Amino acid sequence: MNPKFSSLLDGLEQRYQALLACRPFKFEQLSDLKDLPVSGIYLFTEAQKHLYVGRSNSIRKRLQNHCRPSSNDNQAAFAFLLAREASGALKATYKPEGSRKHLMSLDSFKEIFDNQKARLRTMDIRVVGEADPNRQALLEMYASVCLETPYNSFNNH
Repeated sequence: MNPKFSSLLDGLEQRYQALLACRPFKFEQLSDLKDLPVSGIYLFTEAQKHLYVGRSNSIRKRLQNHCRPSSNDNQAAFAFLLAREASGALKATYKPEGSRKHLMSLDSFKEIFDNQKARLRTMDIRVVGEADPNRQALLEMYASVCLETPYNSFNNH
């Protein structure tokens, strides 16, 4: 294995274990957390089922975007994915009918989307710091694979 790539893998399991050991918090507690890492990965868990791993260079802002009532479909991508599932509009399309823009124009879908953002606010959140963007990406994928998070996809568009 290439030594540069191998060095990125060093400590990956340790950071993953640190994520799992992180004391979970709720979104409403976010503003009170003074020692939150700036960059790294985060994990959404509901009823002790790990659902989604994400990464960001600004974790606090990213969690706010996921959960805030005013966040739009691009900011709250996980809530949008959950809304697709809840509405039965599972397949993404670039045709006008069924597109993000079309779905967000429907009051019925917007209500489901808002409900999913509210749902995220009740989930447990864990975070672990990782500043290096390459290690961050690998850690996100590693955690997603190990935890079998059902809402992570690394498919190309």
